[in-house]
Amino acid sequence: MGVRCLVSKLCIILMVLALVSVATIVTLWTLALTGGGGSGDTTAPWDRYRLPTSLSPLSYNVTLWPRLSPDNNTGLYIFTGKSTVEFECVSDTSLILIHSNKLNYTRLDNNHVAQLFTSGKDPAPSIKSSWFQLQTQYLVLQLNGRLHHGQKYHLYTEFTGELADDLAGFYRSEYVEDGMKKVVATSQMHPTHARKTFPCFDEPAMKAVFHITLIHPPGTVALSNGMEIDVLNTTVDGVAVTQTMFEPTKKMSSYLLAVIVCDYTSISATQGDKLIRIWARRKAIESGQGNYALNVTGPILDFFQDYYNISYPLSKSDQIALPDFYFGAMENWGLVTYRETHLLYDPVTSSNRNKETTATIIAHELAHMWFGNLVTLRWFNEVWLNEGFASYVSYLGADYAEPTWNVKDLIVLDDVHRVFAVDALASSHPLSSDEDSIILPNQILEQFDAISYSKGAAVLRMLSDFLSEPVFVQGLSTYLNSFAYSNTVGNELWHHLQMAVMDNNVSLPCPVRDIMNRWVLQMGFPVVTIDTATGTVSQKHFLLDPESNVTVISPYEYEWVVPVRWMKSGEVQTDVWWLKKQTEVNLGMRSGASWVLGNINVTGYYRVNYDLGNWERLLNQLHSEHQVIPLINRVQLLDDAFNLARAQLISTTLALRTTLYLSAETEYMPWQSALDNMQYYYLMLDRTEVYQPLQDYMKKLVTPLFMYFKNMTGNWTQVPDGHTDQYNQVNAVRTACRTGLAECQNLTSTWFRQWMDDPQHNPIHPNLRSAVYCSAMATGGHAEWNFTWVQFKSATVASEADKLMSALACTSNTELLQRYLSYTLNPTLIRKQDATAVITSVAGNRVGQSLAWDFVRDQWTYMFTEYGVGSFSFASLISGVTARFSTPTDLQQLQEFVEAHKGSGFGSASAAVDQALEKTKVNIKWLDQNQQEIHEWLQKTI
Repeated sequence: MGVRCLVSKLCIILMVLALVSVATIVTLWTLALTGGGGSGDTTAPWDRYRLPTSLSPLSYNVTLWPRLSPDNNTGLYIFTGKSTVEFECVSDTSLILIHSNKLNYTRLDNNHVAQLFTSGKDPAPSIKSSWFQLQTQYLVLQLNGRLHHGQKYHLYTEFTGELADDLAGFYRSEYVEDGMKKVVATSQMHPTHARKTFPCFDEPAMKAVFHITLIHPPGTVALSNGMEIDVLNTTVDGVAVTQTMFEPTKKMSSYLLAVIVCDYTSISATQGDKLIRIWARRKAIESGQGNYALNVTGPILDFFQDYYNISYPLSKSDQIALPDFYFGAMENWGLVTYRETHLLYDPVTSSNRNKETTATIIAHELAHMWFGNLVTLRWFNEVWLNEGFASYVSYLGADYAEPTWNVKDLIVLDDVHRVFAVDALASSHPLSSDEDSIILPNQILEQFDAISYSKGAAVLRMLSDFLSEPVFVQGLSTYLNSFAYSNTVGNELWHHLQMAVMDNNVSLPCPVRDIMNRWVLQMGFPVVTIDTATGTVSQKHFLLDPESNVTVISPYEYEWVVPVRWMKSGEVQTDVWWLKKQTEVNLGMRSGASWVLGNINVTGYYRVNYDLGNWERLLNQLHSEHQVIPLINRVQLLDDAFNLARAQLISTTLALRTTLYLSAETEYMPWQSALDNMQYYYLMLDRTEVYQPLQDYMKKLVTPLFMYFKNMTGNWTQVPDGHTDQYNQVNAVRTACRTGLAECQNLTSTWFRQWMDDPQHNPIHPNLRSAVYCSAMATGGHAEWNFTWVQFKSATVASEADKLMSALACTSNTELLQRYLSYTLNPTLIRKQDATAVITSVAGNRVGQSLAWDFVRDQWTYMFTEYGVGSFSFASLISGVTARFSTPTDLQQLQEFVEAHKGSGFGSASAAVDQALEKTKVNIKWLDQNQQEIHEWLQKTI
């Protein structure tokens, strides 16, 4: 026993020494490969998701040849390519890491998948070994010697990829024209898919110049970021082809590259010395669907050139409408890609909402040509600054192009109030994150959410307001000029805005950076409470569930520096008053018999509560002469009241009383706010005894509005003049029909029957079609549904197809809804890009919610693994199918679903899952606390 023990101890000692030795060798080897190691991180460089900084790309020379017919042997659509990337060595290294995903490489003369050259006197080191690191998506090249600081090198590769229909990287889109299937080879590089098209340093800060050549079938069109400079008909591998070369791009990030081969045509115009082209399917261009986009692009470009005080930096601005596209649009520099519904506008079949969508999305994408493309944020942890800014100024650009629409006001409904609902959850997140916390592709994709777009827009609008627009624009212009063609971080913008503040002697309570950090680095927003009896003003982190556990630590303990614009008895106070602490006193806000209103025009990103006396005075003003309160603040009073009630800060009865005045209101924005908030009541109550009284109350409230528009339009024969009046006419028809107003249901059924009798002539005005189609589906049966399906499949205008697609989910027939859900798994019936919208539309139907939830649970694994991030918006899917969850059974099913799939994770929907769990718990409590009170109030009121 004693001898055995000695041997065992000796073995253990030797094994420990051996392991230590191996660990030391691996550490030294890793440090040697990376050229030193100051960070202490011993993770192998190819196992890190961020590129090392030892190499910096200068230019790419890329040739791509997409095959628009399937391969005879495999049946796959493919593309082939070759690439030379020139890079500079920043620090000595014997390792090359370059992003690559789903590419198959040709083995070259050196028996490796890449060849390395140098333009200097000394030869480049040979490649010792090469492999693919699939998890981190790298092509790894280990060299026999070292690359030297300051030297430039060229890396050459040849490769093949699949031209799949996955909406990511270089992919395939299909459509039918004149009975023939046509294929488009198109691209979506953002955020991390350029590596799926060619090997590249695929990070925003790795900017370079791109020289692109496309090989394509004769008769087709090739497009890229730069202008075509040489088009040559030639033969490659015995195949007759056209070879198109493009001018070099500006220095830019890889995610902004675009390459397209198609059988499209275009219309064009010039704005100054800039060429503007709109590309789309031939039938779409011939029928004039691109004309509106062409007409607004020039003015919007002019607006932004003046706004930024920097000329548009490219020679042309191409915009193209694609049949299959994951995002709404993508700001590729010089070649912006869009879903067809967002670029094309048909004056015969498109609504005024389609028109506004086209104008605002074009403005959003063109805003990026400077903010995002010319100057790019260093990493995705500050996505909000890029997307929030473009969202904010898109309203300014659209307002310049369409000045009669008053579109700037709509940011309050479409962005501010929309994002309040998410940002009032304990599961929200700050606008900015630590750079090291956002590294995985799914984490990157998660950043593109309502917080980044809408809260980003809201806080930048607030900043512009308290600085004044001229000061804001001055700082913005110096920022863009200072960092043109390079990368930056958000603090640099605060620095340039602070310089503008000092230049113009603007009085602020503290520097711009100190004010904005509180809005950017902590999640959520405050509710500001004004006590008009004492003048006391206080702030508190607003949470929909006041009992929720906030686990995210704030560096500022959830206090903000709050700019307060306010009015007293109809008189707007001229200066901004700053709430800098948790509680302060403003004696001017002691109102006596007058009322006080805070956050005028909702320029601040916060909610406002009052003492009960002031609430009563505001309600009296709404009932006696509501126009005295500014339009946007009537919207605010409704939205704040309903949400303050959900947070148990005021009574639910008080919130409901804000809607009573609506029988005298005809403006769109307050009505839309009320409908948005009452939608939550419908979601919570439409499976309870309160549903019918709620329907009766809303019918009573909307009937005067329905009759108002009936009279205004000459018994529905004319269209209201005002842009938002047209919107509210739709609200009147939709709500009246949905709540069972017989006159409305008879009207829509008659219109729809006239169309069914004569399918070539649709008598329904485009503005009203969404509402009429849905009403006809809800009250109709198989005949109406089947007719609508045929119209949907034969629609040649994308916006009309969208209306029909949504309406199909309005049927009350569960068999038809189940059939419709099954169609989402067949891309020949429902395009992959539309599957999420169909499922969530069915879930939005009172009859279809449980069907949609069952469908998602049954098909989750298939959708998650087969469709992937390029096709499904899983975050929208989760939030859509769980919106009605308000019972313990709902919560249990959701928890079981999460538990069942936690092993594979939820990808870009992870945050949405957390929010769904939190919202469901909030809803259960809300229903328990409020159902009886609402029921009693409705019975007394109707």
